[in-house]
Amino acid sequence: MQRRSRRNFLKRAALGAASALFFGEGFARERLENQASTAERKPSVKITNVKPFVFEKATFVKIETDAGVSGWGEGDHEFTAINATIVEKIFKPRLIGKNPFDSEYLWKDLFFEGFEGGSTGFVPGALAGVDNALWDLKGRLLNLPAHQLLGGSKVEKVAVYGSYGRRKKDGFKTPDEMAAEAMKFVEQGYKTIKARMQLYDRDRNPPFNFTYDCVKTIRKAIGDGIELFVDFNNGYTASKAIELGLKLYEHFNVKAIEEPVSSMDYHGLRKVVEALPCDVNAGEHEYNKWQFRDLIIIGNPDCLNLDVIKCGGISECKKIASMGEAFEKEVMTHNTRPTLATAATLNLIASINNAAKTQEFSGMRPDLKLSQLFNAQLKFEDGFLYVPQGAGLGLEVNEAEMEKQKLNK
Repeated sequence: MQRRSRRNFLKRAALGAASALFFGEGFARERLENQASTAERKPSVKITNVKPFVFEKATFVKIETDAGVSGWGEGDHEFTAINATIVEKIFKPRLIGKNPFDSEYLWKDLFFEGFEGGSTGFVPGALAGVDNALWDLKGRLLNLPAHQLLGGSKVEKVAVYGSYGRRKKDGFKTPDEMAAEAMKFVEQGYKTIKARMQLYDRDRNPPFNFTYDCVKTIRKAIGDGIELFVDFNNGYTASKAIELGLKLYEHFNVKAIEEPVSSMDYHGLRKVVEALPCDVNAGEHEYNKWQFRDLIIIGNPDCLNLDVIKCGGISECKKIASMGEAFEKEVMTHNTRPTLATAATLNLIASINNAAKTQEFSGMRPDLKLSQLFNAQLKFEDGFLYVPQGAGLGLEVNEAEMEKQKLNK
């Protein structure tokens, strides 16, 4: 029955397109008007269920339809039970019975339904799971990759840089431990590495050698042929970030510094951007187009680090990318999740004109224990991720494992 429903849906969609192509728009319009009312002319598929799946460090959303086709998306990985509650209690009632092809309307409706709960953080993080699932669903209904529905740009593979953090259970990794981890990425074919200091606002302005000695040891290990980025993770005030950034650029040829100051200090960020000769990037902690507007105008970073599972999903990120293009800003996505988040990221990158030459990736991360939830993995080879060419986001979910391992039983 599910296969037949999907076949009927595709048949109706193809018939309308063929009529317009071979007989002209007027003929197609007349035929459709004779067959259905105005409300019935667009695909008539309806959402029948919305199910969040909670894991320790992942939130997945499944959207089911009366066409027997489902879509899957990933939302924010922080506070996953809260994200799932927002999906279940706030979003689901407003999605049931709706047409998934009305996704622009649905995004706005859901965002402002949850607005009083916050326009940053939880609401856009949960909304990302729904929005990404809708893009997966629409692609599967039409048997097309999401990046083609988004406009496409003929991108087949994307260069990625190896990204990893400094925190561990009992504190911070030593410079030697960080250098050893960098070498693991180099051995896999990565041509660019990013070391994340993971200071955050809580541990601001540590002793100078905390970051300096770490970067020095990493550069010595990987050699001069590998590009090196450093993420300050909001760990410095503007003056300290400038002092340290100049030394890292001069002594170790650091190509980019990310989030040098607090994400709430756009004026300080602008000072750092204007003072450093290397790129200065930001955007990991912006969650909607309005925040990115202010980030661009006030902070003026070189690249925008938007995140498809934090920033409202593909729909919102596509708008932000277009806004960035008008300001001559490249998009260097923030992404440390190896499954549906990366698939959504690749589909976005394959549909925009201002993607940076390299994008963030932390590898397949067996520590997250997510790979068994999917029937296949994304293709990585010699420093490149290949853009999925399957329908929707291009990853096939192992639903039995999802049901078995989810925490919200």
